[in-house]
Amino acid sequence: RTTAPPPPVPSGRQPALAAVSPASLASPQALEQRLADLRFDVTVDGKMDDSTKQALIAFQKLNGLPRTGQPTPDVTNALATANAPAPLKPDGGATRVEIDLGRQVLFLYTNGTLAKILPVSTGTGKRYCDEGKCGTAVTPRGSYRIERRITGWRKSDLGRLYNPMYFKGGIAIHGFPSVPTSPASHGCVRIPMSSANAFPSQVPDGTPVFVV
Repeated sequence: RTTAPPPPVPSGRQPALAAVSPASLASPQALEQRLADLRFDVTVDGKMDDSTKQALIAFQKLNGLPRTGQPTPDVTNALATANAPAPLKPDGGATRVEIDLGRQVLFLYTNGTLAKILPVSTGTGKRYCDEGKCGTAVTPRGSYRIERRITGWRKSDLGRLYNPMYFKGGIAIHGFPSVPTSPASHGCVRIPMSSANAFPSQVPDGTPVFVV
């Protein structure tokens, strides 16, 4: 049975979750529900599908655990006592996107509360030459806003992007079939395909984007 997540709090911080026993997270549905309560983007259906794997990877990234996407004992032990992270930009606006380059995760806040945590893969920081285009694969730190978007697939000079939302020139948050656990893009912010359909509807044009 799926239960509602804890109620939001205006400050952007989530209310503390009661600790549970790691054994109580043994079933896929209980594991997914705990991840959902912590605001990781996961479908609570007991199927242990790609959305579950991606949510586990995001949790592992935040907690300095091996990025396997598997509910190993170290993961369930940490989940049992975990709470949602503090905001990076608490004064950044009620609805905003925060991208943590160091931990390779994205936080979406809506109406002053944490709504979703996604794993991402950002720019490698390395030089590249691809089909005659050369540059440095950097996701620039700074404060931006969602400027424009395209629905569906777009083919760019450097590859394909799904539902891209551009926040600095040609740099976008977009879905992609491959979201490695470390930086791998030309500079865009890749999000899992399991999140890429619903995410744009929660991020209106003009939404602040903070790359930290």
